[in-house]
Amino acid sequence: MLFTRQTFLVAGLSRSGIAASEYLISQGAKVYVYDDVDDETVRAAVERLSKIGCIPVKKDELNERAERCDILVLSPGIPVDHALPVSFKRAGKKIVGESELGALALRCPVVAVTGTNGKTTTVTMLECIFKAAGKNAVACGNVGKPITACLKELGEDGIAVAEISSFQLETLYSLRPHVAVVLNVTEDHLNRHYNMENYIYLKSRILKNSSESEFAVLNYDDPIVRAFDEKTKATTVWFSLRERVDGAYLSDNAFWFFDERIMSADEFPLDGDHNRANALAAIAAAKLMGVGNAFIAAALKTFRGVKHRLERVGEVNGISFIDDSKATNVDSAIKAIGSVRGESVLLVGGKDKGYSYEPLFEAIKTSGVVHTVIYGENAFRILNAALSRGYTAVTLCRPFDLAVRVAYLVARRGQNVLLSPASASFDAFANYEERGNRFAELMGVFAREAGREEVRPSLPAAGREREEAE
Repeated sequence: MLFTRQTFLVAGLSRSGIAASEYLISQGAKVYVYDDVDDETVRAAVERLSKIGCIPVKKDELNERAERCDILVLSPGIPVDHALPVSFKRAGKKIVGESELGALALRCPVVAVTGTNGKTTTVTMLECIFKAAGKNAVACGNVGKPITACLKELGEDGIAVAEISSFQLETLYSLRPHVAVVLNVTEDHLNRHYNMENYIYLKSRILKNSSESEFAVLNYDDPIVRAFDEKTKATTVWFSLRERVDGAYLSDNAFWFFDERIMSADEFPLDGDHNRANALAAIAAAKLMGVGNAFIAAALKTFRGVKHRLERVGEVNGISFIDDSKATNVDSAIKAIGSVRGESVLLVGGKDKGYSYEPLFEAIKTSGVVHTVIYGENAFRILNAALSRGYTAVTLCRPFDLAVRVAYLVARRGQNVLLSPASASFDAFANYEERGNRFAELMGVFAREAGREEVRPSLPAAGREREEAE
């Protein structure tokens, strides 16, 4: 791309769109910016970008302005089959994402992580490990900063630890990570990608530019991910909870990398096999980047997880409130209910993503969940799934605030109120973070009603696993 001779249209002014616009302006490009949402946040973004030289586009000007532009920079929140990118494709024009701009500009090694669940946990874990080893590591991509926003910070000697979503992979062509990690692939985003074949293909794209000098860290226990070994030229290093693989594995209650014992599994503070698998993936990636065992063990022993992933936010009248708003698909919610100790009243619902909820209720029947409160736009779909599996310990409450209150009233002392929605948040919230924050606010309301001025926060419940993709 020759920035000074090409005109760009940035569509979607969330975190990545703002970063892309700022980067393009810094490179001397002519930049138009557009978002079909007209709210206070977008207006503030447009005002800010206008001050640095971007040209705002109104809805009735979009077609005319788009014809003048050479390249469309598409937000991950906008599908590639939307009318705007379709018009660019028909005209033979290039469509990229902010991550593609970042990948083209990066001058440092990249460790890239994708998968259906566990990406944020693993990326955060890796950032902690690298920093413990004294390396300039930055979590970026779908978590932390957009890639283009941390180019100067990374320089040539940093390590970009990039979380890459399937939405980003739709418009990402040039990324060539030194280590590419694929954690797992289960049903998600089928409302966007139409079927599992498309979703699996997108996940595999993270490996498409790898050569024999790069590494693919793959989950041996996931049959879909295991098959990716046949789709890459990279050297495969496995991780597994079940087998002594060539890579990272769990054996004799310890984490190993080939024949090197890293640490006892009992010293790892997060519960759940999914978190141990994430730790093994991080160990493999860190070792391939040259990090010593002592630094890896020190970081993992003190790792407390990430916000909104099985985060115990406090307690009211002996009832614990656990925020797992990050669980935006069924597989993630199943892992959550299998990890939380004790009995729980579960909160499920939100915006539908096109998959089946029946497996969730099969798992609930053998878990510590004693009651399920269903809410949100997809409430009746979830209710039908519960009834089809003979599960009747349910209450249906469409508004989120009321559902949380009902869950609190149903729960008894010693039990948990667990928000693990198995759904996106976009029916009522801007993102899963806002949903989780509202959950915590409501707990504060209940505490004040109970005559308590303070709510006692505690450590993560069982391990805590961003941008427009949920």
